[in-house]
Amino acid sequence: MVIKALPGMGKTALVCRWAESAQDAFPDGQLFVDFGSRRHGAGADVSGALAMCLRALGVSDAFMPSSLEERANELRSRTAGKRLLIVLGDVSQPAQVRPLVPKGRGSVLLATSHRDLRDLVLDGAEVLPLEPMGEESGLELLADFAGRAIAPAERPLAERLVALCGGLPVALRVLGSRLARNRRLTFGALVAELDDENRRLKGMNDGGEHSVSAVLGLAYRELPPAEAQVYRLLGWLPGRTFDAGTAAAALGTAVEQVGPLLDGLVDASLLSEEGSDRYRFHDLVRLHAREQAEREEPEGARRAVLERVTTHFLALTALADRAIREERLRIADLSELLSRAEDPFAGEGGPPPLDWLAAERDSIMAVLREASRAELHELVWPLGESFTVLFLHRRDVRAWWESLELAIASAVALGETDGEARLRSLLSRPLLDLDEDERAKGELELAEQRAQSSDRAVLRASVAEFSGRYWDRHDPARAIEAYRRSLALNMEAGEKRGAAIAAFFLGRAQDAAREHHAALATLEKAHADLLALDEADERMAARVQAALGAVHEHLGNDQEAAVRLRQAAATLNALGAGHYEGETLVRLAELLERTGGDPVAVRECVARASGIWEEIGHPQAARLQDWLTRLDG
Repeated sequence: MVIKALPGMGKTALVCRWAESAQDAFPDGQLFVDFGSRRHGAGADVSGALAMCLRALGVSDAFMPSSLEERANELRSRTAGKRLLIVLGDVSQPAQVRPLVPKGRGSVLLATSHRDLRDLVLDGAEVLPLEPMGEESGLELLADFAGRAIAPAERPLAERLVALCGGLPVALRVLGSRLARNRRLTFGALVAELDDENRRLKGMNDGGEHSVSAVLGLAYRELPPAEAQVYRLLGWLPGRTFDAGTAAAALGTAVEQVGPLLDGLVDASLLSEEGSDRYRFHDLVRLHAREQAEREEPEGARRAVLERVTTHFLALTALADRAIREERLRIADLSELLSRAEDPFAGEGGPPPLDWLAAERDSIMAVLREASRAELHELVWPLGESFTVLFLHRRDVRAWWESLELAIASAVALGETDGEARLRSLLSRPLLDLDEDERAKGELELAEQRAQSSDRAVLRASVAEFSGRYWDRHDPARAIEAYRRSLALNMEAGEKRGAAIAAFFLGRAQDAAREHHAALATLEKAHADLLALDEADERMAARVQAALGAVHEHLGNDQEAAVRLRQAAATLNALGAGHYEGETLVRLAELLERTGGDPVAVRECVARASGIWEEIGHPQAARLQDWLTRLDG
């Protein structure tokens, strides 16, 4: 059996602990060979290991066979009929294992390695991967090495320490040792020290013989030069996971060239695979890779990696944005960049763009933060603008807010007033979702000031539309005025879709102002215009359909209102527009409950909407949970 895990996982300690408990199963003895201290060539290592085992089995140096093959044959002869345990620590290749396999039927060979020794499966070996410790096991190990129990008040801090260690036993051992040596050192002080990534590895050194960097350094020094450089440069990647395309961008090379290098790091257990074409560093391994990069790479290399990766994500995010809908207001001119980029969303078999954006959300956010700190302003604000398409379809208002604030800061730094106006108007959306109305108003006022000098009528139309959404809450008459202005500007610019969307919001404002018949006419036209576009906008048309349902309800046409709302919810569900589907279902549930509709249908609507709002962190998710409780009660 081969126990495989990244360095520092306690493989050898685990095997030794098991061997101690299993002594009765091996009456003829246990033999231990540590290949970790024998780095002078594989042949000599194996030959010396065989000699060590043969001496333990009674062969004197005078009769020791001279060749490796003869020693292997002698070992098989000496172990035949015996029940032995042979433990090989820190094996680096299959050739170190095969000659040492005992012949006795009751014998067992256990090898530990951070390398991938899957070739031994063909020889009948079983490979057992060792995963990082869970929270409870980590707490137990930390307390054991610290030599003291964890008090209930200290548990949250101890849990944080286990998380900072990533469940890596060697890290827990080091921290436990520090706590044991310095009784004045508290869990809180240790957490405060290690929360800073730049100090974490330095803090995981007990001042003695144990150090996380030293343990990981053993595996790093075994890497071939090309793999070692890949390891270092990928340590600078923002985010926790990445694909081969991102790795290639970081290295400035082709995907085909980076694949074998990534395989080498996986083989060395310094990188783990997560599904198809997805990789992850253990957090401490990533910090170690970054530490080596800071030490060995030339000045400016980190910024170059970040610039390449940010450009990579900007191109892909912009292509995804356009694949979702080509007709959308965009301020950043990315034509030159996109003319050079390969579009993965264009052909058959490509990833759905919205799903890709959702999967890469955390990575893109990490890139935005790092690129903003590095003042890569010319990349940050266009990335923030393109990235907003995800949040228009799948609400995550906190992330949307942060991404737009980073983008705005970059636009301001560059004096990109049109971009600033667009981004500030967009920022009003998550702010309103979070009931930050005054903040939203301030952003809209700044957006209007910046847009006044723009020669883009469509930009001024968009800012007016967003302003209308603020006034929807505070002054219906001013909302109608803003939407009429947006409609006129869109028509002036020849923007059919923009005009239809402005008409949608105008119709809703008319309905709120109790101009129900005018709203009906406005919304019916908006619905027809959205479906008549060269690229019909079914999502916006479904939102108009939901608004028409509300108008019919206000006119007393409850049956027609229910029909419209059901149609809208079904379409929004099919299009994956969860946020708007949830709003529509809430409206439908309220209508059905008020008119004495089927209680089962009411509950289905509320339950579905509740699940959506809970997932996206909607501010009123708790209200729907209370509603469900009442229905079930």
